[in-house]
Amino acid sequence: MTSHHGTQTMKPATAAKKLGVYLEATPAEFREGVVSRDELNALQADPPEWLRELRSHGPHPRPVVAAKLGVSISGLARGGVTEALTTEQIEALKQESPEWLQRERATQAEVRKEAVRLKERRAAKEAGAEGRS
Repeated sequence: MTSHHGTQTMKPATAAKKLGVYLEATPAEFREGVVSRDELNALQADPPEWLRELRSHGPHPRPVVAAKLGVSISGLARGGVTEALTTEQIEALKQESPEWLQRERATQAEVRKEAVRLKERRAAKEAGAEGRS
């Protein structure tokens, strides 16, 4: 029995996620095919115009929207944002600074502070354990 290793491919949705773009905004030929690992690497290394445009202006998928607004994906949902947004819409939201966005940013800041505190605590425990051995 011989081992045959074919080219690794992925669905367009997976490739779009890895590229950080909103699948529905990609060209039809991208959405309707499969993407090989080599094609994905080529898109990342030398993005075509459509990919540069999507990354720059959107519409952006929710994880990118959340990151640009400094909130969690759950925070977006609590704020009523369920669709992809363009860079212009994200900037408008930042300018408006609605109450939900302020609250979610504060929550996210607390989450980050707690993560840092826990990381420092683990590091201190590990340093103490190493000092005893």
